[in-house]
Amino acid sequence: MSNEIRTFEDLECWKAGRALRLFVAKTIVPVLPKEERFGLKAQILNAARSTTANIAEGYGRFHYMDNAKFCSNSRGSCWEVLDHLITANDEEMIPSEMLNEGRILVNEAVKLLNGYMNYLKRAAKTDNH
Repeated sequence: MSNEIRTFEDLECWKAGRALRLFVAKTIVPVLPKEERFGLKAQILNAARSTTANIAEGYGRFHYMDNAKFCSNSRGSCWEVLDHLITANDEEMIPSEMLNEGRILVNEAVKLLNGYMNYLKRAAKTDNH
């Protein structure tokens, strides 16, 4: 197995965001009430999709600090997903077990994003370009 990064899909933070996005799409959205189709369903799905989309967009910028900014946006989307999960639990749309599973996925994605952002900031300082 190679640790080489050839595309954003090789980034551990993107993989964690993908796991969160799939959890939202396949586990959370199907159990939300139909009347939330244009409310919470749309909001949580958009936030979850934004986690990976921002990482991909930042990766394509080819500048460390631009990339880090998009990763910061992705991190914000992770926290937004968690807030939506808390709301869904508070309003008895999802059980606490789903909230807890989502919380674990959010925390893992944020941890990996923080590590990647720290790497990007260090790389920007050492790059003379």
